[in-house]
Parts: sequence; C-alpha cells; structure tokens
Amino acid sequence: MLKHWPPLNALRGFEAAARLGSFHKAATELHLTQSAISQQIRSLEAYLEQPLFYRSGRSVSLTDAGFDLLSTTQSLLQQLAVGIRRLEQYHKPNQLVLNTTPAFARHWLLPRLGDFRRQHPEVDLWLFSTDEAPDMASQTIDLAVRDDLSAQAECSFKVLHADRLYPACHPSLLAVPDEQRTTLHGEREMDWSHWAVEAGIDVGQHSHGLNFSDPGLLLDAVCAGLGIGLVSQLLSQQARAGGLLQPLNERSIRGPNWAWLIHRDSENSPLTRSFCDWLQARLEEKTTA
Repeated sequence: MLKHWPPLNALRGFEAAARLGSFHKAATELHLTQSAISQQIRSLEAYLEQPLFYRSGRSVSLTDAGFDLLSTTQSLLQQLAVGIRRLEQYHKPNQLVLNTTPAFARHWLLPRLGDFRRQHPEVDLWLFSTDEAPDMASQTIDLAVRDDLSAQAECSFKVLHADRLYPACHPSLLAVPDEQRTTLHGEREMDWSHWAVEAGIDVGQHSHGLNFSDPGLLLDAVCAGLGIGLVSQLLSQQARAGGLLQPLNERSIRGPNWAWLIHRDSENSPLTRSFCDWLQARLEEKTTA
C-alpha cells in the first residue's frame, strides 16, 4: 500500500484535463490558470514516474497509463462526492432521528406515517431501523421506540404499551386440519413455549415447522398463509383489519413492553415532543384481539 498519496487537487486537475482533452478547458472548469493545471499534471507524472499525456502543441491525448488512471480517478472522485453529499443528512434543519425495530417500522409505523406527516410536515424524520437496541450515548439518535429497551444513562425511559400475543392464521387455513398446518416459531416471547405456559391451550401447534428471528417476518408469513403463528396484537392491527388474520382462540397472553428512550439533548426539542405526543395518541387507540 502506498505510504503517500498524490494530492487530491492534482487528481482533480488530471481528471478534468483527461475528460475534456485540454489543459485550457480544465483550467476554465476548475477556475484555475492553465499554468496551474500544467504544474499539477507534471507533479502527478513525476510522482507516478511515467507520462500520462501525449503533448502536441496545445492539444493533449492520454497515454495507456493515462487511460487506466482516468478510470480509477473518476470512480474515486464520484465515490468521494457521494460520500460528502451523504453527510448532509447529519445537519438537516428540523431533523429527528428515530430508531426502532424493523418489525415496528414496517407493521405499525409505516401504515401511520402519512398521518404523522400530514400533522407535522415540519419534521424531517429519519427512520433508522436496527435489530439491536442502540447505545444512545455513542450514536446520533434522538429517540428510540422498541420492545427490547432498558434504561440508559442520560436518557429518559418510559414504558408506552404492554403488548399482547395471540395465535392466528390466514383465514384460508381455518378449514385445513390441524395436523396439516405448518407451525411458525419465533424467538423470545413469540415462541410457542410462552403460549403453552401462559395459556395452556392446544390450537394445533407443533414443535417443528418454520422458524423466524424477526417477529415482523413471522407476521408476514402468517398473513401469507404459510402456517399458524403467535403474533403481536400491536403489530398485527393493520393485517387484522385487512382480513389477513384470523385468531385461533379468543385468549391472548402477555407480550413484550414497548418503550421509548429519549436522549436528554433532544428531550425538550419541539420536534421530539411533536412525535412523542403523536405516538402516544396513536398507541392509545383501541387494539383488537
């Protein structure tokens, strides 16, 4: 690996001259003198110890090495430009960074996001979904809403909703005999062993079947008619209202607690308060099952 890299300005000058086929045009584009462009190219050639251009009067053309370097330089500069533009998202005005689980984002928040946007168009919401709970002290996150949160330093913690779980399937599976229905298994509270202990009711579940680590994906599979599953009452509201789910039993059992963490630097922000007030109001709406 090179211990030293050629100056970025020299690479920019080379790329412009090679693309335009002229030192003069490159100088005009970069707001430099032609002499400055010529010096940049000479320094680059000296660094690489080989010529990059054939020079004939005022016209220039690339050597084979120049063609090779042009492809590399254009790719490098494009990637750098994209990376720099991406940094703009870290200082947008009115930005609110929300962390949540993929399941909550897809099944609960996304169907209601239009309502939030209509009520609060001033909030530039950045939805950051992760499988693991964030470290609020080291990550640039204003607010986290998840079912796997515990208190963290310099954050306010609040339980928002006690979820319930119930066994369900797609309506098309109701006529299928129990022994022919696939059982869909999940992790943590979504596992059937939790149902067996809390409810003690046999709804045709089996110990084998399909297994999911993501409760959102498990819910998708149940709605798609792949089998019976233990689903979240909160996350399944939209699917149930759309006729994609049918409870296998009227009983529901204790599920995970949904909570929020708000970093102290964001706690008094009007943007944070707008989202939190909206979130609490929507969570308090009646759930089914």
